[in-house]
Amino acid sequence: MNIFWFIPTHGDTRYLGTSHGARDINYDYLRQIAVAADTQGYDGVLLPTGRSCEDAWVVASSLISATKKLKFLVAVRPGLSSPGLAVRMASTFDRLSNGRLLVNIVTGGDQGELEADGVFADHEKRYEITEEFLRIWRASLGGEGGDAGFDFSGKHLTVKGAKTLYPPVQKPHPPLYFGGSSAPAHELAAEQVDVYLTWGEPPAAVAEKIADMRARAARHGRTLRFGIRLHVIVRETNEEAWAAANDLIRYVDDEVIARAQKAFAKMDSVGQQRMTALHGGKRDKLEVSPNLWAGVGLVRGGAGTALVGDPETVAARIKEYAALGIETFIFSGYPHLEESYRFAELVFPLIGKSVPRVTSSLTGPFGEVIANSIAPQVSQS
Repeated sequence: MNIFWFIPTHGDTRYLGTSHGARDINYDYLRQIAVAADTQGYDGVLLPTGRSCEDAWVVASSLISATKKLKFLVAVRPGLSSPGLAVRMASTFDRLSNGRLLVNIVTGGDQGELEADGVFADHEKRYEITEEFLRIWRASLGGEGGDAGFDFSGKHLTVKGAKTLYPPVQKPHPPLYFGGSSAPAHELAAEQVDVYLTWGEPPAAVAEKIADMRARAARHGRTLRFGIRLHVIVRETNEEAWAAANDLIRYVDDEVIARAQKAFAKMDSVGQQRMTALHGGKRDKLEVSPNLWAGVGLVRGGAGTALVGDPETVAARIKEYAALGIETFIFSGYPHLEESYRFAELVFPLIGKSVPRVTSSLTGPFGEVIANSIAPQVSQS
């Protein structure tokens, strides 16, 4: 089981849909989160992409030297980036980080954002471009064509002699991650990517996706690994966890929800449509599956559901998804710094993941020393 955290380059807060409790997103804060994830034993971090975010590649690159083992799941956007540029960026990052790059392929689902970036392809065309892009990307990094390089002539993209002089550490290339809920997305993933990602839908819906993806991959003579993107709200009791969930949206009013839902409705992303359908823009029935809460999706695009509960409950829900075939869990929580510690401390021991500890001469960790001289007793729970 691989557990990832999230670097909130689009902003962080204690309350959604408002400036109350907002955090200043600067390098020092992002570095704190990355170091916290690294020292707590998370396997990697996801960096979001889009015009609402600081650039994922620049931020991730700046965090290489601040971390030791943490892997970085960084987005490439076919159509916005050329295959050759993406190849060099991936190879350089992988070499400088000594093999800590994971690549997240994003086709984009916000037409307005895409057009502002100069991409005017519709949904179908974007997947055609992505398919050709990945063929070139994989072949170039994998050394196909030898010294002469790789030639490709497609409907949208053409290269001649494509190759990289500085190969990546990971062979044949850094692993490819990809999420998409439409039929073209499923077919693309089945044929070309390594890890298929889904947003946090109810387990039955996730099981249907996995079954479809496995069947499609088998037709191509391939197998896939699977991951899921979720928020998490864990507290020591279920009552505290649900209170924290409700508190997260305490400043979200109907006008804010309506504005957000209107913006989401303009997107052609099938995944976003499925997220929106879970709550319908209404806040009266947000628990869409046991302990799966859709409140985040009232105002946040993309991943809109959270696991809510005490440590045992959250761990049980994680294991339910794992039983379906999910190996990689990408979590986040508000605010991201504190929640990275809370989740690791409360849930890691229940899912078989250890939290690295550095002991002291007083045989810690034990908390704060009492009255300047007394070490607290080690908990037996």
